[in-house]
Amino acid sequence: MTTTSSEDVVPNYGMGLVTYITADSGTEEIKSDNIPQAIEDLVRFPLGQQLYVRPTWREVQPRPGRLEMPDYLKLVFELAKKNNKRVGLRVQMCAPDYTHEAALPDFVLDKVPKVDLVLSDQENRASAQRYLQNPHSRYQPRFDHPFFSAGIQRTGWPIGSGIRCNPLIEFIDTFMYGFWGEGHTWPFGNNPFPDYQTAERTWTSMLEVQLEHFSKTPLLTNTQPDFSRVGNSELVDRTVRSNNWIRSDTIFIENEQIEALSNRPPWIAALARAGASGKPPDPRVAYEGISPAENMIAHVIDVGANYWSLWNFHQISAKNLMSYYQSYPAAFDRISRRIGYR
Repeated sequence: MTTTSSEDVVPNYGMGLVTYITADSGTEEIKSDNIPQAIEDLVRFPLGQQLYVRPTWREVQPRPGRLEMPDYLKLVFELAKKNNKRVGLRVQMCAPDYTHEAALPDFVLDKVPKVDLVLSDQENRASAQRYLQNPHSRYQPRFDHPFFSAGIQRTGWPIGSGIRCNPLIEFIDTFMYGFWGEGHTWPFGNNPFPDYQTAERTWTSMLEVQLEHFSKTPLLTNTQPDFSRVGNSELVDRTVRSNNWIRSDTIFIENEQIEALSNRPPWIAALARAGASGKPPDPRVAYEGISPAENMIAHVIDVGANYWSLWNFHQISAKNLMSYYQSYPAAFDRISRRIGYR
């Protein structure tokens, strides 16, 4: 009549620790002289039950009409199948940490007007330096432009059915505005839309297209507060009402995200991305005997997340992940057993 709890880690759909293969900077974030071997080491990392990749639109579709996955992405899917793991995915329309190329393909950039981003005040200039130095991070396209919206409507997603029908896909992140597709262009104060109504209408329309095309794959919408005034709260509301899922890329400083995660309906899964430092664990930074990593794990458990990221900020490697596990095995074992429902 009832299930019973287990001390074992039991892999299940809709939950688990997620090993990040790429994130903000693509393969440049993987710290290794041998990227294919480093990816294999990450896929085989024993704590991770799911995998996560975040390519740009340019990487997966440099030319219109068909999917052309880069070699590293093909390797991830090949290894995922071989190691019985599934893949979460986000396609980035803006990747401010990619300094060598734009996230959008040329066939889009050549047709869609771009709007320069403007700092809201000089106090934010220091925070914006990394973006000001990258020409591809200092603008946003007019997402409401007919060429852009027509392309999304026609294909449902830039990567089309090659990913939509892939049985290895665990979830797809909802396409959102701005940096990394997280729903903001902080610290810049403007957005490329003529008014709020146009922005909200653009993103809700794109969400509806995704809901239509990804009817069998959960969409994860970021709970990012609407700093850039583009309709994020409406996207979160429609996501939950359509029985899709939510995610957060930070939970420690924003009460609005903590509220959305903690009070979601029990049938809505949530992913919490909270990365450990890229530096080796340092016992000197513990506060009252609790390290930052242990504190982070405790708060991810507090909000009842179904997924949690295994990720070293801008220093991705299996070795880094293992060093944190070896330093705090009890905390990692606890979240491995408790994440989601077992």
